[in-house]
Amino acid sequence: MKSSRAITRLASCVATGLTIAAATLSTQAYATIVEFQTSQGSFQVNLFDQQTPATVANFLGYVERGDYQSTYVHRSVEDFIIQGGGFSFDEQAEPIVTQTPIINEPVFSNVAGTIAMAKVGGKVNSATSQWFFNMSDNSANLDLQNGGFAVFGQVIGEGMKVVNAINALQTCGEIPMVDYSEQQCNQGEDAVRANLVMINDIIVIDNDPNSAIDLTPVENTLIDEVEPDSDSDSGAAWWFAPLALLVALRRRTAR
Repeated sequence: MKSSRAITRLASCVATGLTIAAATLSTQAYATIVEFQTSQGSFQVNLFDQQTPATVANFLGYVERGDYQSTYVHRSVEDFIIQGGGFSFDEQAEPIVTQTPIINEPVFSNVAGTIAMAKVGGKVNSATSQWFFNMSDNSANLDLQNGGFAVFGQVIGEGMKVVNAINALQTCGEIPMVDYSEQQCNQGEDAVRANLVMINDIIVIDNDPNSAIDLTPVENTLIDEVEPDSDSDSGAAWWFAPLALLVALRRRTAR
């Protein structure tokens, strides 16, 4: 049976990508509205740059360097999250170079339509390049878990139509796939760039730091409470750990 070279490379990169560090974080960027230009359509996100300045500056540093160009959504869980910002893909997957981890800013709640930073399990101040969109109200879990996941913006306009469409795609492991069936995944057939949800680029379209003034993000009111047992049904503290995807893909490609 044919083994999956491309999918296996995706899984290997996901298993190691969060361990790479590089040069000093740039804090010069300052802007509010960015546009995600994806293979499934474009949508806009308003950033909370005044309330979560370190998180926004970190994200915009990756944007300004072009680090998110030709990356892909590497995790999608129905009605939970879609996650990206970790890996690029041309002929094969490669982890993007990450900057120094940032201090956590758990100011706002992980409600539907917000963007937050992914972290290493059990490490509060470990966010680098990876982000995720909340597909539903995940506040009961994510506002408190691992020091709270830092929400730093929200989708605006009709943008959630695109985000929801990505979340509805068939997955291989947890990678959302386009024109790639469950049978192909089970048989380990090669995937190509066209099968992935590509982030072609993320660009700044409005650099007015006051453009979020009319938004009313939900405050994280749980952060001062005692964190629940990591083995509880609310979600284990390692749910962003990339090893979970590696194991899932190995199960599929080893048949």
